[in-house]
Amino acid sequence: MPSLLSEPEYDLYLFVAGATEKSRVAERNIRDICTQYLSGRYALEVVDVQQHPERTLQEELLGLPCLIKKRPGLVRRLVGDLSDRPRVLKALGLLI
Repeated sequence: MPSLLSEPEYDLYLFVAGATEKSRVAERNIRDICTQYLSGRYALEVVDVQQHPERTLQEELLGLPCLIKKRPGLVRRLVGDLSDRPRVLKALGLLI
């Protein structure tokens, strides 16, 4: 019997640099995708690297904004505003 407090299936982190236009667009795009395709099955943490610069080194970020999918499956990283929906869906394993 599954636990009522079970962990979400998708573990996502979006790293942004302040409130830039590109950061806002990336956040809006990933939230739209999560709402449409992953409702109730994901956890999304938005990390502003200006407020938490240590996370940049911990996660070995190469560019911003950067989406990191840690679960399920292999870790995937996408850099950019996440407007290429088929590319994002493929990285999340939602499109073959």
